[in-house]
Amino acid sequence: MMRMVPITLGNGATVLGVEVKLPKTTLLAITTDTGYIMCGALDVGLLNDRLKDRGIVAGRAVGVKTLEELLDAPLESVTTTAESLGIVVGMRGWDALALMG
Repeated sequence: MMRMVPITLGNGATVLGVEVKLPKTTLLAITTDTGYIMCGALDVGLLNDRLKDRGIVAGRAVGVKTLEELLDAPLESVTTTAESLGIVVGMRGWDALALMG
């Protein structure tokens, strides 16, 4: 099952939360027009190394089971391009999305 939810940020921007229920796991992502944050399934190393030329803005939070937890969780890793926007490890999902908005 897949669920898509509009989420309004503190700055008034609307982003899209996506939840995909798979056997024994749930994939979570929240996206803006610029980038996204995602659950532990995101491979930030791959984005920074093999896909570096794409300049992907993304952050990863681990141990989250709901979109709400993803918004509140500190990011465990971020892409190099995300860092150039001021998005850093330890930043909450809400705050990272605001910088992507």
